[in-house]
Amino acid sequence: QVQLVESGGGLVQAGGSLRLSCAASRSIFSFNRMGWYRQAPGKQRELVAVFTSAGTTTYADSVKGRFTISRDNAKNTVILQMNSLRPEDTAVYYCNARDSYIWWGQGTQVTVSS
Repeated sequence: QVQLVESGGGLVQAGGSLRLSCAASRSIFSFNRMGWYRQAPGKQRELVAVFTSAGTTTYADSVKGRFTISRDNAKNTVILQMNSLRPEDTAVYYCNARDSYIWWGQGTQVTVSS
């Protein structure tokens, strides 16, 4: 069993920044992929940013240049730095990790006011 614990969501004005953290219960190098998804009301869950075990990073087009995914290996933590936030970034953000299973965190709400 893997636990993914997210933190750092909240309410921010448009143009502001937030930093999300996802702490995994084991080494992040044990996963094939790890990163962040989000789901806005009435919409499907979508990829925001992920690392792969091959060392590549993928971002959704809508967040490129504004969001940065990074990791703290010693703390088994993946971080999403979100800058220049927009109202359309409002969603529940979920940490995701994959090995032979797909693991999800409980989600953290991000609300961007206009």
